[in-house]
Amino acid sequence: MSDTATSGLKQSFQLKSASVSLTALELYYFDDEEFETNLRDKISQAPGFFKDIPLIISLEKYQGLDSELDFFKIIGSCRRHGIHVVGVRAANDDQRRLARGAALALLPGGSLRDPTATPAPSANDTAPEPPAIAPAEPAMVTSEPAPAKIISQTVRSGQQVYAPEGDLIILAPVQAGAEVLAAGNIHVYGPLRGRALAGIHGAEGSRVFCQSLEAELVSIAGHYKISEDLQENSWKSAVQIQLRDDLLVVTPLDKA
Repeated sequence: MSDTATSGLKQSFQLKSASVSLTALELYYFDDEEFETNLRDKISQAPGFFKDIPLIISLEKYQGLDSELDFFKIIGSCRRHGIHVVGVRAANDDQRRLARGAALALLPGGSLRDPTATPAPSANDTAPEPPAIAPAEPAMVTSEPAPAKIISQTVRSGQQVYAPEGDLIILAPVQAGAEVLAAGNIHVYGPLRGRALAGIHGAEGSRVFCQSLEAELVSIAGHYKISEDLQENSWKSAVQIQLRDDLLVVTPLDKA
C-alpha cells in the first residue's frame, strides 16, 4: 500500500455499533425435506423480498429434539435460495454448541436490556442511601424529529426509494415492481402497487398509508403480507396498515 493511501491513518479499521434490520426464522421443529419445501413455498410468495437477506434462526419456540437440529442443512437450504443465515437466537447450551460448530453468531433471546439501566432492588437488598447532593434543575432537552423524505414524482418499476431515518412521503403513485422503504411510516398519496417496507429497523409502531391498496407486498418491522393476502380486505381502497399482536391489520382510512 502506498504512503499516500495510509497518510494520517493509525490503524486499518474501527469497530462501531450499527443498527441492522434482520429477519428471524422462528423454528418450531426441524425436518430436512419439510423445511426445504416450506422455505421454497414461502419464497415463491415474494421472491424479491427474500433475495440476499441476512437471517436469524430463532429457537425461542423450538419444540423438537436438539439432536434433530442440523444447522448445516438449514444453512445449505437457505443458501440455495439466496438467503444468508448469520446467527441463532435464544439457544440453550446444546443448541449453542451446535451453532458454534456451524460458525453461527449467538444472540440472546427477547429484547436486549438497556446496559445503562439500574436493576430494581429485591426484597433482600438494602436500599442505597441517597446522595447528599441538591437536586439539579431539569434540563430542557429539545430533540428534532428525523425529517421526512418527500418524493413528488412517480416511483417507477425497478426503482427503490429509501428513507433511512424518518418517514417517507410519496405524492404520486408507486408502480408495480418498485420498492419503497422507511425507518418510520410510509405515506403514498396515490395507488401503492409495488412493495412498501416500513419500520425497517424494527419500529413496530410504524404504519403504511395509501390512497389505493394494490401492493405486491407490505411489511412492517419484518412482518409482511403479500398481494393475495391483502386482497382479502379493502383492496383498491384508501387504507392504513399497522402491526397488532405480530399481525398486519388493514383498516379503511374512513374508519381509522
